[in-house]
Parts: sequence; C-alpha cells; structure tokens
Amino acid sequence: MSTTRRLKPALRSPAPPETLARPGSRKIVSWNLLRRVGANVASIATLIEREKPDLFLMQEATKDIAALQAKVGGDYAWTPLPGRIHGLAMWSPVPFVRPPEVIDLPHGAMFERISQILDLGDFGVANVHLSHGQVLNRRQLRRIAQNLPERGAVIGDYNLVGPTLLPGFRDVGPRLPTHAMAKVVPLRIDRCLVRGLTCQSRSVLPRGLSDHHPIIVHLAPTPEAVLPADERVRGMAALVGRLRRAAGRGGGAAPDRSAPGARSSFREGSR
Repeated sequence: MSTTRRLKPALRSPAPPETLARPGSRKIVSWNLLRRVGANVASIATLIEREKPDLFLMQEATKDIAALQAKVGGDYAWTPLPGRIHGLAMWSPVPFVRPPEVIDLPHGAMFERISQILDLGDFGVANVHLSHGQVLNRRQLRRIAQNLPERGAVIGDYNLVGPTLLPGFRDVGPRLPTHAMAKVVPLRIDRCLVRGLTCQSRSVLPRGLSDHHPIIVHLAPTPEAVLPADERVRGMAALVGRLRRAAGRGGGAAPDRSAPGARSSFREGSR
C-alpha cells in the first residue's frame, strides 16, 4: 500500500450514463464516503468490482478504508486532513507511477484543506473535498489549477453552489443532484472540472450507504487540433517555460516528487 503523508504529522444498478463512452478514455469514480457511518470497505469493493474504474477517488475516507487494498488489490494512497480522522484517498487497479502529491489549500478559521494530485501521464487528476465557504472554495480551486498540468481534472466534493468561476476549465460532470442538504434540498456538489480534456461519458450512481451519490466520468485528452485557441497558446507557453527553466538549471536532475508528502507542483514555480 502506498500511503501519502503530510510533512506534519448494497448498491443498486447504476443509472445509465448521459452519453456513450468511447475507447481510449479513463474511467474515474468519485465518492464522498461519509466518515465512519457511511460507505464501508465491502460496499466500495462491490462498486469497484462492478464498475472496474481506472481510478477511484474518495473523500471522508478514514484509516479503516486501507483494508480495501487487501480485498481488491491495486494501489491505495490516503492523506488525512490536518487534525481530522478522515481525508482524501485514491485507489488504482495498477500501481501508481509515483504517489499522489499533496498540496495545501487556502483555509478558513475552522479547518485546513488539502488536495491530492495524481499524474496519470496523459493528464493530471486532483482529488478534492473543498470548504463550505463559497468564496473560499473558489480560491481553493484556483490554487489547485496552478498545480495541475495543462491537461487536468478536478474531481470530488466541491461543497459549492452555482458556477465555479475557474478560468480555462469546463464543468463536465453529471448534471443531476448528488447530495441532499439537510436530507431535503437536492444539490449538485460532486463535480468534475476539466482543462484540455473531453468528457465522453458521465453518470450518477445510487448513493448506497453514504449521503452522497458516487459519480462516474470517462475522460480523455482533447486532440490538440480541436483545443480552443487560448488553450493551445497556453500549452505552448507552458512548454517554452519548462524548456527555459531546464536550460537555466544546466541540465541538472529533476526534483524528486516521489517522496511521500511531497508538495511540489507539476509546473515549477507555480505556487
């Protein structure tokens, strides 16, 4: 099991997807488990065995969820929120090339927040459980965007109502409600924002033991030829910047981002 640490210490059949998936995409599931009293290892394993995702993102995961790896195999990384019994977790059916990076997010008076960012090679994925403050969680999204590669996705529990207001990103997640506030008001707070990616399929699953519905998205890199002009320009500028920084370092070795608890970004100097 790969556990990322900070430097400080019965589901029913899924609803049909809104579009048909095409070959070549990554199937990603995201689920807020509802710590301690919600989804357990058995229900998560059932979902994994049925849906066979390429990546499973979890919010409000406790240390007990680590038993998932013994049940279904694969690789697992858990990062608790500072001072909390729960945090963010990722599961993959194949070993991670390197453990997910952990970045600190702007926080309010009550709780600190973090994000896990995983490099999938073709694109990066940020696993999030954002704050409830409607200004603060949008600031947190901007910090995450700075630490993603040009092709990236931000997936998880946004705790956000209304538009995300994140330049360069599109909201491509399911449009159905994923949570009921006070068990009454339906809200779409489990979301997926992407940059440089195409969402080929999206769906909302029955919530099972949690108070949130799992969501599924099939994501693939958008071909360069059909990217918006501003994304192509931004991607070229980022490439030139990386080449210049590499030349300035004199060809030295790249920084090691594989150490647990690493906070470096995919793009040098983005924090």
